Amino acid sequence: MSVARLPVEDSKLESKRARGENRPAMSFSKEDKVGTIQPHDDALVVTFRIWGYDVKRVMVDQGSGVEIMYPNLYNGLGLKPMDLTAYDSPLVSFDGKVVIPKGQIRLPVQAGSKVVEVNFIVVDAYSPYTAIVT
Repeated sequence: MSVARLPVEDSKLESKRARGENRPAMSFSKEDKVGTIQPHDDALVVTFRIWGYDVKRVMVDQGSGVEIMYPNLYNGLGLKPMDLTAYDSPLVSFDGKVVIPKGQIRLPVQAGSKVVEVNFIVVDAYSPYTAIVT
């Protein structure tokens, strides 16, 4: 896992627990397509600042219904099981298996200059990514 702790400037970070639903949007301009072949089906893998850390290998998947965080990232952020709130709905993984989430957590995510609160569902499963966002 690749994370580097950076200073946190958001005063709203005192609560790590998940709360209400918030669906942030990410968009790209025509200038962002310059140098790419369209249409394409490559995965969009980015680096986001999550809870004050630069986190690499975050996959953007618009087909996903929820934001997912994997154990390596969760543990690497120094989060504990008591930081999770309940999430009772099972998920279906990319390979069709049912996955029972460990819980959910709401954390600030920064892309560029914008910071949004994101509800991550924490699952104990293998992934080459640290997280998946929609």
